[in-house]
Amino acid sequence: MDLLAVLDETVAAFKTPLGEDDREQGWTDELRRQVQEEISMSRSVLRRHGAHMVRYLRPRLDEWIEREGIRPGRLQRLVADVQRRLVEALSAA
Repeated sequence: MDLLAVLDETVAAFKTPLGEDDREQGWTDELRRQVQEEISMSRSVLRRHGAHMVRYLRPRLDEWIEREGIRPGRLQRLVADVQRRLVEALSAA
């Protein structure tokens, strides 16, 4: 699956309301919105200006999630996947 498709799926997942499991893992509505906006901005930059722009993105999603104390779960795995794919794209650029 290409990077934009992963970003699309992740943004869609973060637009849905949090479930009880998500809240138990430490997610709040505000954090969910902030992460969704951050991923959405990266997606927009890549879509509008091309994949070469990945070198200007500074993904720090994993650090952010760790700092917020988010425990492993569905949304944390999505964020980790986005982080990994952005880093891989940067390495390939």
